Amino acid sequence: MGTEQKRTLLTIGIFFLAVTIAILLYVIGIINWILIVPVVAVFCGLWLIVLGVMRTNKLERYERSSFSTVVFGLITLAVGGAWAVFAINWIYSVIVILLIIVVIAIATAFQHK
Repeated sequence: MGTEQKRTLLTIGIFFLAVTIAILLYVIGIINWILIVPVVAVFCGLWLIVLGVMRTNKLERYERSSFSTVVFGLITLAVGGAWAVFAINWIYSVIVILLIIVVIAIATAFQHK
């Protein structure tokens, strides 16, 4: 089994773990049923960031770069986080999205030095 296949299998396992944790948080009463999907999105965004950091610099042709994977993870994290805090107040969602945009802009500026 190749490295990419192991990461794919690990990603599927992490997704099911995120779904399980979100359902468990709902059953315990920590979150509302509406927040199950945002919690899964936040966990998957965090996992995408970890995958981007783990990825090596040797890219296959047409393969996504590690920076691209980290940015996609940040966007997923922002969408899930903004969706989750929208239940509290919509302005917090705007703050989360703007904060992630700032982090991506700073990271892009440092990458293209």
